[in-house]
Amino acid sequence: MKQVLVRSGEIVVEDVPAPVAGPKEILVRVAHSCVSAGTELAGLRTSALPLYRRALKQPEHVRRALEMIRDQGVARTWQRVSGKLAAGSATGYSVAGEVISIGGEVDGFRPGDRVACAGAAIANHAEIVSVPINLAVDVPVGVDLVDASTVTLGAIALQGVRRCQPTLGETVVVVGLGLLGQLTAQILRAAGCRVIGIDVNAARVDIATRLGLDVGLNPANGDWVAQVHRLTDSMGADAAIITASSSSPLVISETMKCCRRKARVVVVGDVSLQLERPDLYAKELDLLISTSYGPGRYDPVYEEGGHDYPLPYVRWTENRNMEAYLEMLAKGTLRLDLLRTGVFDVDRAAQAYEALKSDSRMIAILAYPSRPEAADRTVPLRLSATKADSRIGVALVGAGSFAQGMHLPNLVRLRAEFSLRAVVSRTGANAKAIASQYEAAYATTALEEALGDPQVQLLIIATRHDQHARTALAALRAGKHVFVEKPLALQEQELAEIERFFSVSGPAAPVLMTGFNRRFSPAMKWAREMTLARSGPLMVTYRMNAGFIPPPHWVHGPEGGGRNIGEACHIYDVFNYLTGSEASEVRALGVESKSGNWRANDNFVATLTYPDGSVASLFYTAMGSREHPKEQMEIFVDGRVVRMNDFKSIDVIGAPNRTWSARTAQKGQFEELQALAATLRHGGEWPIPLSQQLNATRVSFEVERQIRGCADRSSAS
Repeated sequence: MKQVLVRSGEIVVEDVPAPVAGPKEILVRVAHSCVSAGTELAGLRTSALPLYRRALKQPEHVRRALEMIRDQGVARTWQRVSGKLAAGSATGYSVAGEVISIGGEVDGFRPGDRVACAGAAIANHAEIVSVPINLAVDVPVGVDLVDASTVTLGAIALQGVRRCQPTLGETVVVVGLGLLGQLTAQILRAAGCRVIGIDVNAARVDIATRLGLDVGLNPANGDWVAQVHRLTDSMGADAAIITASSSSPLVISETMKCCRRKARVVVVGDVSLQLERPDLYAKELDLLISTSYGPGRYDPVYEEGGHDYPLPYVRWTENRNMEAYLEMLAKGTLRLDLLRTGVFDVDRAAQAYEALKSDSRMIAILAYPSRPEAADRTVPLRLSATKADSRIGVALVGAGSFAQGMHLPNLVRLRAEFSLRAVVSRTGANAKAIASQYEAAYATTALEEALGDPQVQLLIIATRHDQHARTALAALRAGKHVFVEKPLALQEQELAEIERFFSVSGPAAPVLMTGFNRRFSPAMKWAREMTLARSGPLMVTYRMNAGFIPPPHWVHGPEGGGRNIGEACHIYDVFNYLTGSEASEVRALGVESKSGNWRANDNFVATLTYPDGSVASLFYTAMGSREHPKEQMEIFVDGRVVRMNDFKSIDVIGAPNRTWSARTAQKGQFEELQALAATLRHGGEWPIPLSQQLNATRVSFEVERQIRGCADRSSAS
């Protein structure tokens, strides 16, 4: 399918694999998408800037890059950043089209429905999009899909008006007559308000006036604040809505000065919020922020999880704002004809963007071909090798940040052993970008494509946690070796199915390796060597200063399984590795914040006992400071203490001159793939015995049961 991408300040149209709908998503064949002159042109300009200037405009990305440098080093960080920039990014956030399929948990939509959809990184300029149910609405009869494709912009404007709470007969100033300002002015007029519009672009003031604006003012023609006061008998405006985009603090200052005492000022546009106290204080103004399309925006439980807010308590969600906007279009309350530059075939997307740069009108519409056949979910990138490749053919399933930052660079370093054959991702543009960057043969959104490929011997699974077990089992049944990121499973039933597969398959079964990388780290190998000749049991204490993750994060939900099952399983495997056996008894105690800030599996202590009498204890917490090392371990054995600090250093007290250190944390991700390659090449024992993979996972299940029991008892008391 065709999709529009932004790459180094240019608009390109590429063929990418069609997406697949999740359980609570609908798959939509797009008829039209809306290009806005504000947000999208700003993004296009930013993408053309040198990297240092982008950093100045986007400091949050700089912070993430610095954290990556700290954890992974400069070279790997630069490779990741430069690769991402070269791949380009999807753009667009407002479309309309027809439902072609629905996820298994979707109610309220069916194939053939006409829908309008919203969402950055969701409702992209693409032939087919996969959309969560709360970001899609039915298009009323009488509204064509060209107009319906503006639904996102309409919902943003409508939410700004709702925040303003205008009453019949009030005078409201709209500052900035771009697309949002034009829609805002029309909605206010429909609400019975007198509307004064402000813009430095005379053509836009003229368009707004032709669409019903009561008074249009251009700051270039004089003091517009004074003019507003004259037009309101020196009282000032009852309210003002800022829909402009500007870094100048004058915008908000002058807007406040045009208002009467106790007026409301609503910020919709991207403007400087350098506030001057006198502008607010003397008049006792109310400053309100309008967040995008309305309640639900930026809430993953609402947007991704599909959980609606109850109407009696939240009357206007982003979804209901989208519906209300389309109803206004259906009734003829709003006009869009004077706001459009035209309709462009998607192949002419670059011309659509160029038209917006030189035209006072603010919307360009992209049109997509109507194809009766299903879109291809696989895009080839290079021809298959004509001669046999003795390397291990790899399909990467899940191309998120961890795979990009860790597994893919390691596969490059191990190119003598591995050949990246395919990249599988739910998002077609992401799959193609990563596949192109790392020279895979094809990109696909269809797992079955990789499972049926005879040149793929190994699947590396780096999806979200809830997909690990079923994807691994599907690959094993297809005869593929599997490397699956931890956790191996989230439920005992999933784990039992995997165990059953191997009990039936026998020694000819493919290799399964869970990504318990820490046992392969130089520090942990060194620690084990120091304890192999021990004369008695071990005492191990392991402290993980894991850091706080907000409760709404996916890690805490059904996709992640929580931090004990999702991360602490690493350490249960470390304990198995150090003792050379499997835990026989588990005891755990969790702490839960009564405020709900933490969950029981955010802060807990788990103690494992082993058949030889060894005892290993994990102290896991999200309460600490990120300035403190994340992971520290002490092993007490035979009169010595082995100390490990964050996989950067290790030493032995009681055995002089036994130390190891590294400049950055070495957690074993590279070494685990080395070990896997050796097993697949030469046979022999698996890198991690199956019994230990199963045991570490079952330990995490038992810890979860016990700490949740503690939380339940705490709640009951």
